[in-house]
Amino acid sequence: MAVQTTISPIDQKPAATRDILTEQQLDEAVALSVEEQKKWRKVPLDDKIKIVKQFLVEFEKLREPIIKELTLEMGRPIKYTSGEVSGTLYRATHLVEIAKEALATVPVKDVAGFTRFHKKEALGVVLVIAPWNYPFMCMINSIVPALLAGNTVLVKPSPQTPSSATRLQQAFLAAGLPPAAFQVLTLDQPTTLKLVASPSIAFVAFTGSVAGGKGVDQAAAGGKNFKGVGLELGGKDPAYVREDADLKYTVDQLVDGAFFNSGQSCCGIERIYVHSSIYDEFVAQFVELTKAYILGNPLSVTTTLGPVISLASAARIRAQVASAVAAGATPLIDESLFPEAKEGTTYLAPQVLVNVDHSMEVMSEETFGPVVGIMKVKSDAEALKLMNDSDYGLTASIWTSPDDEKSIEAFHALADELETGTVFLNRCDALDPALAWTGVKDSGRGVSLSEFGFDHVTRLKSVHMKTKIN
Repeated sequence: MAVQTTISPIDQKPAATRDILTEQQLDEAVALSVEEQKKWRKVPLDDKIKIVKQFLVEFEKLREPIIKELTLEMGRPIKYTSGEVSGTLYRATHLVEIAKEALATVPVKDVAGFTRFHKKEALGVVLVIAPWNYPFMCMINSIVPALLAGNTVLVKPSPQTPSSATRLQQAFLAAGLPPAAFQVLTLDQPTTLKLVASPSIAFVAFTGSVAGGKGVDQAAAGGKNFKGVGLELGGKDPAYVREDADLKYTVDQLVDGAFFNSGQSCCGIERIYVHSSIYDEFVAQFVELTKAYILGNPLSVTTTLGPVISLASAARIRAQVASAVAAGATPLIDESLFPEAKEGTTYLAPQVLVNVDHSMEVMSEETFGPVVGIMKVKSDAEALKLMNDSDYGLTASIWTSPDDEKSIEAFHALADELETGTVFLNRCDALDPALAWTGVKDSGRGVSLSEFGFDHVTRLKSVHMKTKIN
């Protein structure tokens, strides 16, 4: 039997191993899911909600082992890893609370002699293909709505964070969910794409790279049945700092937005545009705060910046920075301040680049590392043009006075023109489960979270009753 080995970015040693399913084992798992769904969809919603609420209790019990496992597998500093558990609970709690309203029958205005309404029904088997950077939170976005709607779920976790899926499974089973309703699959890439194409799969929720998303989309389209595909594919998210922004607050938030999780966030800040009147002071404060990070072993409670996910990722990020510098960019962080940042390792110093432009890959292609480029702009119009000059469109943030009426008007004018799924005012790198999480352009398509997320794991059935016959 083939084995999948997870290499820890901390020390390049094995952190976990899993047996890859054989074709027969996969067929059996899918068949179990299909059969279980016929029963699970008939379970009353109140009973499903009870199970998911108990899941919240059981998942909380696993906080401590999850913290260390996640740090070992993906390298986030252990002082922050608990936040993934809290974030997962927060999102799941909201989704449970809105489930009845989101899944309710939708009546149509009465017409004499007729009763008409829309029912929301389960699709069948939902396949969740998860990422490694925020594995629990990304999975829960789709898993909870899918289960509550009456679907069964198959989860294919990232090879980098396999324990995340098994911990979710453990909590759901302890909560009373039927075992076949939630199954974890360890698969290689060709088998995963074959599963995507299977007529037994009704919907695929994928979070990952643009290339990976295209592969999933093409595999789904090549299958025997038409199925929904939700694609969350990352971003090159911009921030615009207007002249009346609260400088200290904005710098603090944007430094965190750029470097939290070593910059490995689909909605992390990768490019910043600052009004010329405050540019110099903004950059000075940004650099000083960046220097305060402590790069090191993420198992140490003093570490605030851990390694990136792999040696290949580290090499790609270093090459992107070197290319920008060769083209005229100026790095403002002296790497000697971060002794752990050594060539050939996964440990990178955070880097702030100025004198950058959009001809450079660092301002156009996703970096997914602790690097940010900062440009000076003279107006809202210039900032808008640059923010939209991207193949991505996940989130964008605007930083301005919340107390000035004209500033708020300017925010709304920019928000209307930004080509992005989410627009933030005075915050970034955040998800609110009450709001739809979606993207445009190469950031993907589809929706998770909010009541609209339930729409993607259900289908409408129109009921048209003639109640009076002459």
